[in-house]
Amino acid sequence: MLLEKIIFICVAINLVFTFWYIKSILRSSTRPNMVSFFIWSLAPFIAVFLGYKSGGGISLLGPFMSGFVPLLVFIFCLFKKDSFWKIGLLDIFCGILSLFALVCYILTHNLWVSVLFAIASDLLAYIPTFIKTWKNPETENYFIYLGGILNNAVSLLILRDWSFAIYAFSFYIVLVNSFEILLIYRKRIKKVFYS
Repeated sequence: MLLEKIIFICVAINLVFTFWYIKSILRSSTRPNMVSFFIWSLAPFIAVFLGYKSGGGISLLGPFMSGFVPLLVFIFCLFKKDSFWKIGLLDIFCGILSLFALVCYILTHNLWVSVLFAIASDLLAYIPTFIKTWKNPETENYFIYLGGILNNAVSLLILRDWSFAIYAFSFYIVLVNSFEILLIYRKRIKKVFYS
């Protein structure tokens, strides 16, 4: 099927977007929240494992990339001094809650509940980035989030089995990354509508 081949093109595009994001970190124009990126690199891999157990196939490439891309950014930021946003008490609190949700996700034997915990873990990790982007949208760029939307939207298009464990994480990633891009551009959007 053509769409199944398109997913590989989307993965390549996502990697290009990731390298643009990393390039913007090198130029110090993007400063990611390390707590968010660390948690984002964990939860999707477990979601992929559960989706695979549920019979998911090539459509799991989108969620896989949702974990692999943050892992690349996290590792890169470890080696670049002052490349990430200052970690505060809220970041630590959200990180702990997110890790707790991730542990619940791993320990739960109910597939539906496990996927919900994976989404909760990822969403809790998003809170520090949402707050940072709301206050300082210039510290983010849309590349990495657009790549996540593209991968996961195509993953949803090629699904054959619409079981919750297979589609839920991809659907969530499309929504949450779209919201992040909206936060990045909210001031520009506001100017368009109110000028």
